[in-house]
Amino acid sequence: MEPLIAIEHLTYGYEQRAVVEDVSLRIVPEDFILLIGPNGGGKTTLLKLILGIISPWSGTIRFRGDAEGRLGYVPQFANFNRTFPISVLDMVLTGCLNRENYYLSRRRNADREKAAATLAKLGLIERQGSNISDLSGGQLQRVLIARALVSDPLILFLDEPTTSMDASSQSGLLELIDSLRAHMAIVVVTHDPTPYAHRYDHIACLNRELHYHRRGELDSPTLEKVYGCPVEILGHGIPHTLLPRHARRGDRP
Repeated sequence: MEPLIAIEHLTYGYEQRAVVEDVSLRIVPEDFILLIGPNGGGKTTLLKLILGIISPWSGTIRFRGDAEGRLGYVPQFANFNRTFPISVLDMVLTGCLNRENYYLSRRRNADREKAAATLAKLGLIERQGSNISDLSGGQLQRVLIARALVSDPLILFLDEPTTSMDASSQSGLLELIDSLRAHMAIVVVTHDPTPYAHRYDHIACLNRELHYHRRGELDSPTLEKVYGCPVEILGHGIPHTLLPRHARRGDRP
């Protein structure tokens, strides 16, 4: 299957120190990848490289023809400025901005209709006129997802989507993610893979170097190598299969 994104031997860093080094990764249609690793391990940097915010020192990022520019990104809502005076509908409309309409002050009717339709699918149409400061954490996360979905992405990147969410909101978000999988690839950055134990296809462990595994191959030695200290996996439905070794640097996932 032709990948939506093919990353080959990617290296980038700050002040001459590599943060991601010789990273190779493929994202295929309808894939579900968990990206885990310690703070400072390069997860956010890798996202910025894929999204084109920064350019690599070396290596390549190749997009399938129809995938370039069709990337949805959902930041951590815990770090989002909830006091910014903007309505739910206008927030979603910011997802319609592109190089052609960035400087337009007036929204097209088609964009408004599409934004409203996306909010309806996420159960938020009745809140379209509300200020984002009036939303619950779960509702705000859905608004941020709606903003990403309104541009019809082929890959959706979510950064710690369940952080600070209560159990009910987390359950609703996971159901939403399940419903999106038939239409796009999903990449979730998380410190806790437990909620996704029965959902993910592959797991990418990143601490400067990347170790890539299929579902069911996550174990304590793997995490100890990534985090640099002993790590114990608690069950919660995550299948444990010991790995004979990690892939050598340069091996294809």
